[in-house]
Amino acid sequence: MSREISGDPVGEGLHVGLAVATWNQAVTDRLLAGAETRCERLGVSEVTILRVPGALELPLAAQALIEAGCDAVVAIGAVIKGDTDHYDTVVRESSSGISRVALDAGVPVANAILAVHDVAQALERSEEGRGNRGGEAVEAAVTTAVALSRVGGSL
Repeated sequence: MSREISGDPVGEGLHVGLAVATWNQAVTDRLLAGAETRCERLGVSEVTILRVPGALELPLAAQALIEAGCDAVVAIGAVIKGDTDHYDTVVRESSSGISRVALDAGVPVANAILAVHDVAQALERSEEGRGNRGGEAVEAAVTTAVALSRVGGSL
């Protein structure tokens, strides 16, 4: 006999944390707006926003939001490729860090850190509407949180 468990994008009763980098704020504010809109559409009960300087600080911010009681977290940032190798380090370490936080805490931390080659790509992925990566990450985080809660038989 098998048991299949899945989640629904329904945020009722959930506390979602949004960790937002202020570096490239013109982009991250658009991602945040998309995330907040999606939280509202999904009926998320409570949203906490924590702003930090950059993408490398997002894992620690996600951890703090989890410790504050968030059921799911979205890490929002924008890393735009420049002329140095710093881009590769920031993308790799920020993504690795949020994955580690999620695994250590057992709480979904969705990655809405854009890793793009230019500002035009960042703006495209942060446009208002369905393709906004901040909104997509909220839906993934909420759906995962609901699925995980069902593993233990609740919800």
